[in-house]
Amino acid sequence: MTPKRRQRMLLIASMVIGVGIAAGFALKAFNENLMFFYTPTAVVAGEAPADHLIRVGGLVTTGSVQRKSDGLTVTFDITDNKDTITVQYTGILPDLFREGQGIVAHGRLQGDSLFVADEVLAKHDENYMPPEVADALKTVHEEGSRGTVVTTD
Repeated sequence: MTPKRRQRMLLIASMVIGVGIAAGFALKAFNENLMFFYTPTAVVAGEAPADHLIRVGGLVTTGSVQRKSDGLTVTFDITDNKDTITVQYTGILPDLFREGQGIVAHGRLQGDSLFVADEVLAKHDENYMPPEVADALKTVHEEGSRGTVVTTD
């Protein structure tokens, strides 16, 4: 092998290694910032990881909103009409947040049924519900209606 050819091979090998390392760093960063959506039923079933950022969505249960004495910490329950989990959030809630409304919360799961939220998102008009929440409620409704058989005599 000539010296010029050897130099080209080393250059190509170093470029391939460099691209491989860059791709590895990009995939690692992507994996760390990936946030999956879970319903309260999936959280209760243990499908949600406890050590990753996740999104949880559902309807705010009527009568479950409790404000702590510090004025910023709020706990409330969310449901997908099958299971319910408790969400704790410290901060200012969106103006459109209210009971019976669909929300999506970003945060981490602590324990079996306590979700500590970093951010709470509420719907932005009367006809909108977050797509993940709408799909989850539709799935729970369909599963519930499949198990019921109505006969007339």
